[in-house]
Amino acid sequence: MVIWRSGSVMVVYRGKNYEGPASRSQQTAREGDALFVPDVSSANRPAAESGSDDVKSECEKSEVSVRSPVLKESLTEEEIEYNNLLDGLGPRFEEWWGTGVLPVDADLLPQKIPGYKTPFRLLPTGMRSRLTNAEMTNLRKLAKSLPCHFALGRNRNHQGLAAAIIRLWEKSLVAKIAVKRGIQNTNNKLMADELKNLTGGVLLLRNKYYIVIYRGKDFLPPTVASTLSERQELAKQIQDVEEKLRTGTVDAAPSKEAGHALAGTLAEFYEAQARWGRDISTEEREKMIEEASKSKSLRLVKRIEHKLSLAQAKKLRAEKLLSKIEASMVPASPDDDQETITDEERTMFCKVGLRMKPYLPLGIRGVFDGVIENMHLHWKHRELVKLITKQKTLAFVEDTARLLEFESGGILVSIESVPKGYALIYYRGKNYRRPISLRPRNLLTKAKALKRSVAMQRHEALSQHISELEHTIEQMKKEIGDSCEIESEDPWNSKGNGQLDEVSEFSQSEDDGPMSSLDDVEGSDWEDDEASDLTLDT
Repeated sequence: MVIWRSGSVMVVYRGKNYEGPASRSQQTAREGDALFVPDVSSANRPAAESGSDDVKSECEKSEVSVRSPVLKESLTEEEIEYNNLLDGLGPRFEEWWGTGVLPVDADLLPQKIPGYKTPFRLLPTGMRSRLTNAEMTNLRKLAKSLPCHFALGRNRNHQGLAAAIIRLWEKSLVAKIAVKRGIQNTNNKLMADELKNLTGGVLLLRNKYYIVIYRGKDFLPPTVASTLSERQELAKQIQDVEEKLRTGTVDAAPSKEAGHALAGTLAEFYEAQARWGRDISTEEREKMIEEASKSKSLRLVKRIEHKLSLAQAKKLRAEKLLSKIEASMVPASPDDDQETITDEERTMFCKVGLRMKPYLPLGIRGVFDGVIENMHLHWKHRELVKLITKQKTLAFVEDTARLLEFESGGILVSIESVPKGYALIYYRGKNYRRPISLRPRNLLTKAKALKRSVAMQRHEALSQHISELEHTIEQMKKEIGDSCEIESEDPWNSKGNGQLDEVSEFSQSEDDGPMSSLDDVEGSDWEDDEASDLTLDT
């Protein structure tokens, strides 16, 4: 029956009692060459009308009972195995709109299962639980070629379906669920979230047609999972018993000596410190704090110097890239026989150019061959062209304006400040002739101009960063040198406390070689200065 037609496109309904080509060929083979002649006599018509319902029900039953052996004969080995796998999961969905084996009707499975729990999972050692992008893609490709296992139309209460999915995962990596069509208020997001929480699987795909769930790398069959969970519970019970026995023996054991503290406690540490420890004076503590801060400052200086070396290397690479790009740019020299305009013409052109609505933006790329081409295209229809640049420094704007004047061959009328930046107005001249090649060969292309702009920004930022690092290093070295001078002038340092010397040597040995050598150089400079002062006094 044709149910819709538009132009050369038709939609044809196959009917309720449609039979596939396999069933028809078998029916014709059984009937042979006999022709079917329907009984259309008026005598049998009332009886047929009266018993129409019974006949329809009998026909449907016979059709269902006959369809299954016909399908089983036409199925392949893989489809037969797949059909046998689904037989133990639940009743089939008879109104399936697709082809192949009928999926299991998930709405007929029990909504609640008493005592249902999320299955026990255990990830093998050294394996990541998450799927990589390649693994996710391969599993989605695998699920695309598989037929549907279940057909679902209910949004919630899927404990029976979750149990069936867990049984299916024992023989299949993924479970493919089709969302029933024509059912109102179906929400695939609610379905997928509840199934994921009930089964603990990994959601591969979710849309309004299908839901695909992967069993996960930590999936265990029910028999193995039950055995492992029992072993874990047993191990936990044994640990609890051992812990109770251990705590009971510790509490019940009396202290052998009433005057001594328990081993491994803070009281024992304080007792040992009071017996064998040495009291540290306030001056010694301050000296140790100063040495610790000094070593910390030296490590910080070394870290900043490392950053400085990295920044200098990056700056050198940016300079090389910038010189390589600018080597392909050969600016044109100024024309000796350039046309001039009077002051009255300049004023008039300036007013007209400022009132012009069309303009050319000059962005971060600066001057390249596309800008000159657009200027010539503007001069094709009008005598003036207005460019707006967002450069903030007037000196840079003037350099850009002169370069555009030399490259285009026009006359620079004026440079005016506008709200958007600076406006550059050019007059094409009275003897203007459009060049054959609108894009000059001596300028950069659009891509190279962008690379040049990025390299210049990088070079400028790195230069500023390097100057800040150098200033920081110089300031920190100056602070460290001042602290060294103060320590050298301290008379208490000349008393020669042995333990303090050992502490200072230990703190200095933790620092690296270049830092300690820096301190030695500073100390030697101060000693040379003191020796020179003594010689001058004598």
